Amino acid sequence: MLRAKVLLVGPRESGKSVLANFVSESTEGIGSYSPTQGVRILEYEKPNLNGNNKGAGCRFELWDCSGDQKFETCWPALMKDSHGVIIIFNPELPSHLKEIEMWYSCFVQQQPLLDSQCLLVAHHKPGSAGDMENLSLAYPLNKLKLIHSNLEEDPEDVRMEFIKYFRSIITIMNESREREEMSIIS
Repeated sequence: MLRAKVLLVGPRESGKSVLANFVSESTEGIGSYSPTQGVRILEYEKPNLNGNNKGAGCRFELWDCSGDQKFETCWPALMKDSHGVIIIFNPELPSHLKEIEMWYSCFVQQQPLLDSQCLLVAHHKPGSAGDMENLSLAYPLNKLKLIHSNLEEDPEDVRMEFIKYFRSIITIMNESREREEMSIIS
C-alpha cells in the first residue's frame, strides 16, 4: 500500500482542522475552536483511489499544521518527505490573502514540490455569504489549482475535489517510482 504525506497549512483559524477531520472522516475535536499546537497527524486510508480496482489503495497521512508562526522552527521537520501541500485560507479575511503567499513560499517553493502537488482551498466558514467567484490571486498563486469549500452547502463537491487531488498525488508518486526503477534497470 502506498503511503502519502500531505501537509495542511495556512493562516490561523482558516479551517485546516475542520477540513482535515472532514476529509479523514474523523470526529475528533468537532465543535468549539481549539488551535492546533504544532501538528496533528490524521491517517486516512482510501482503497482503490485510482478507480481501477487494481493496487492496494493508499494510506494518507494528513499533517494538520498549526497556523501559528511560533512553530516556524518545526516547519523543516514537517516538510520532510511530504508529497503534497494543501494551503487553506479564509477568503473573507484580507490578512489571509496576504499570508498565503508566505505559506506557498515556505512549504512549496522551498522544497522540491511541483505546483501540481499543491492545492489552494478558499474555506468558507458556516454562515458566511462570501463571494465564491471573484477571488483574484497574485502570481504565483494564480497558477495553482483553487477550490472553494463550504461544508454546509456542498460537502460532497468538496470531498470529490479532495479525492481528485489525492489521485493526482498518487499519479505523481507512481510516476516518480517508475522513473526511479527505470534508472536502476538502465
